[in-house]
Amino acid sequence: MRTLHLMTTTALLSAGLSAQLPPPNETGVAMGHLHLLSKDTDAQRKFWVDVMGGKVAKLGQTDVFKFPGVLVMARKGEPAGGTKGSVVNHLGFQVPNVKEWVATAKARGASIVTAAEVPQAKGEYWFNPGVQTHQAFVMGPDEVKIEISEVTSLKEPIAHHHIHFYNPAVDATKAWYVKNFGGVPGKRGPFECADVPGVNLSFSAETEKNAPTKGRSLDHIGFEIRNLEAFCKKLEAGGVKFDRPYTKLPALGIAVAFFTDPWGTYVELTEGLDKL
Repeated sequence: MRTLHLMTTTALLSAGLSAQLPPPNETGVAMGHLHLLSKDTDAQRKFWVDVMGGKVAKLGQTDVFKFPGVLVMARKGEPAGGTKGSVVNHLGFQVPNVKEWVATAKARGASIVTAAEVPQAKGEYWFNPGVQTHQAFVMGPDEVKIEISEVTSLKEPIAHHHIHFYNPAVDATKAWYVKNFGGVPGKRGPFECADVPGVNLSFSAETEKNAPTKGRSLDHIGFEIRNLEAFCKKLEAGGVKFDRPYTKLPALGIAVAFFTDPWGTYVELTEGLDKL
């Protein structure tokens, strides 16, 4: 009976998900994807589908897990470490009810790590006075840390919310993403932030030098760009050095470019993923 309930809930999660990328801002930028490097892509698939409730699609031979506001991809590899200890400490998603989400996630084998990550929580979820909502932390395969936040008005079972950067240069990082990506500056509770369609970019001060993301379990973050070639030229004119310049991939129906931001986050720019 319990198995039937979980299967039914999974089906409802997938069926109820309006998984698509948002329209871009005036700068031509929207959230695109999160790309994982994983020792066990089957475990990632199970987590992102069974626990997180993503819809499965394909980009070439790559599994893509679709959520409102973001796509998640995983490729086989040996990550040097998890998200903790890197310049992107964790990812953030929203759900309508954290208590119910935690119970369902645990029943599906997820590792709830709220008490370990937030000692004052003293349980599997807690009310965070800083952001005025209930939250929990789940640790995905390959030590991908994810924060789950409650938004009772959310119409979807789950939606993408934020990427949380940890580095010593909070103001400079925020200003860089505002200038280059058209982020709307603001604060999320105590955190400095910049909003781009589909994602809140949150910034926290970290005195220790964290590792770059490339080669870790969250290898890179991706933004979907309108008129990517012109956007890349604008970034280059502003001093950005590309690891991989603007490249069309006709077999996949997309164009891509890669660079590393000044603080070590590996970034992919795409055009065409919004059609997936």
